[in-house]
Amino acid sequence: MNTMTVEQDKFNPRPVKFVLWLFILSSIMMFAGLTSAYIVRQAEGNWKIFDLPSIFYITTVLILLSSATMHYSVLQAKKNNIAKQQIGLWLSFLLGAGFLAGQYMGWQELIANKVYFVGNPSESFVYVISGLHGAHIVAGLLLMVSALIGVYRNISQTKNIFRMELTSIFWHFIDILWIYLFVFLLINR
Repeated sequence: MNTMTVEQDKFNPRPVKFVLWLFILSSIMMFAGLTSAYIVRQAEGNWKIFDLPSIFYITTVLILLSSATMHYSVLQAKKNNIAKQQIGLWLSFLLGAGFLAGQYMGWQELIANKVYFVGNPSESFVYVISGLHGAHIVAGLLLMVSALIGVYRNISQTKNIFRMELTSIFWHFIDILWIYLFVFLLINR
């Protein structure tokens, strides 16, 4: 029995995927609770209406593009085309980092427009919702770094595809989550 077969026999992805899905479900519940609280608090009155930062539109495009490049990277990993996989991962990482930088610039725009974290509840909700989503983006970027490290260290194809699948599932989740949150905030101002 060669080393590769022994390594593949010991590799069991099910517990890790279960934890990832558990984290995704708990994140869904957290954001569902936040958006529900937003609606309930808005109905109580004393709600300040303001425009969302214009850069949020740009960051939405960035995260959509990053999902496309992530999908491309996964497809290349399955074809064992490491060079193209690396390109897709780096593009996804840069677009994700651009999203995060854009969100920060959006907060700066909010502050310039006198929309503060401590103030009217409507203002606080935008910071909390976008901030928590930003924390998820950081986690996704860390998963991408892990996948990149694996590619550069030339890990086995089985582990490479597994890392890519985990990263892709989580990244697509936070992409869809942002679309939901952004549309929710636009509709419920």
